[in-house]
Amino acid sequence: MDSLFDDLKRMNKRQFLYQVLSFGMIVSSALMIWKGLMVVTGSESPIVVVLSGSMEPAFHRGDLLFLTNFEQDPIRVGEIVVFKVEGRDIPIVHRVLKLHERDNGTVKFLTKGDNNSVDDRGLYAPGQLWLTKKDIVGRARGLLPYVGMVTIYMNEYPKVKYMLLAGLAGYVLIHRE
Repeated sequence: MDSLFDDLKRMNKRQFLYQVLSFGMIVSSALMIWKGLMVVTGSESPIVVVLSGSMEPAFHRGDLLFLTNFEQDPIRVGEIVVFKVEGRDIPIVHRVLKLHERDNGTVKFLTKGDNNSVDDRGLYAPGQLWLTKKDIVGRARGLLPYVGMVTIYMNEYPKVKYMLLAGLAGYVLIHRE
């Protein structure tokens, strides 16, 4: 770690500015890609990581899901949706179990994890018995198995996150021209 700071001290202002700008370009490119995916998929979160085993065997903990959320596509029984519940920050990935359609066009639905023994009413906001379209973040359209384990490890073990950042910074400093 000391050698990292020594390298920083030895950099002239131009080299340091170049490194900062390069990092800024990487971050802004990632944000532009994310925003572009939001527009293309119609979802506020086009990619999510499965955080629990509630959907096994369909999805496993650490699977990376690709979502779409187009307004014109109706939600159907058996479809896997990602939804947010009022009072919870983390979206939930579960299957639509039942639909309740009314004559006026409103649709409400009930979800359940494949590996759970009961439906999700216990997870919904107090007094909420059904989900509506506004609760949906997206629908699962594809997956990359276990790719999201990196995210899970970084959240469960914050030291891993800092070690990765320090390693990346060290790599950039060592391989600069």
